[in-house]
Amino acid sequence: MRHNHDHSTTAQSDRRYLAAALALILAFMAVEVVVAIVSGSLALLADAGHMLTDAGAIAASLWAIRLAARPAAGVWTFGFKRAEVLSAAVNGITLLVVAVLVAFEAIRRLVHPPEVAGLPLLIVAIVGVAVNVVATWVLAKANRSSMNIEGAFQHILTDLYAFIGTVIAGAVILATGFNRADPIASLVVVALMLRASWELLKVSGRVLLEAAPETVDLPSVRQHLLELPEVSEVHDLHVWTVTSDLPALSAHVVVADNCFTAGHAPQVLDRLQACLGGHFDVAHSTFQLEPAGHTEHEAGAHP
Repeated sequence: MRHNHDHSTTAQSDRRYLAAALALILAFMAVEVVVAIVSGSLALLADAGHMLTDAGAIAASLWAIRLAARPAAGVWTFGFKRAEVLSAAVNGITLLVVAVLVAFEAIRRLVHPPEVAGLPLLIVAIVGVAVNVVATWVLAKANRSSMNIEGAFQHILTDLYAFIGTVIAGAVILATGFNRADPIASLVVVALMLRASWELLKVSGRVLLEAAPETVDLPSVRQHLLELPEVSEVHDLHVWTVTSDLPALSAHVVVADNCFTAGHAPQVLDRLQACLGGHFDVAHSTFQLEPAGHTEHEAGAHP
């Protein structure tokens, strides 16, 4: 099945959205560092470090899009399209690492709650919510079916949750003086970060380990191919994902001998690919047509 989507236009739009979000995050991070230094707030400086990981995630996504746009050449027969998947995996890992660090500090502060200046915390957190709402809105317009974009989006989204939690914690501290509100809110955000990390690592891990896409049912694919009257057997069926929105398939297909003697093999091949295009979203397919008994000469063949 041929896809007519303009991937270059989509990539250019995604780059613009990512660049806009990166500019917002960097600007706010710079302001936060200045306020932290002036006020002597370690908490704000630590949060600026968290924002730095978000900026790094977006920058890595921009770099991955640039790599993925390179054409196939030499040994890189699929180009660098997997760069997007690697970027998503790195984003998942960084979310996991940040979640562990935040959880450790939150538990420490639950046991030994420090004095927290609620007003500066509340003001910066409210501004942080506004900045992250805009950044989230910008990235939501990008192509989130791309694992790369989704990874950057999850970073910004969890940061938005963190600032919302900080706003609530700051308000509670100002109203009641309950300093443990801050680490409690942090632990809630940690749970959200772990969930986002797991989803990114699960999806990118399936691609990197060459698992069949969740949207492709292998028995159904085999059944559809066997419905062609010339096809008697399908083996060595492989379905995998090269990168987001680019599933690929290969299979050995046993066909009747007259397909070769009468020269009908090209027509059978067309019908096989049309069968896939009509029922499954497989962008790249490769078939080996072979006569009955050829399997005996194939080492390592599997059903």
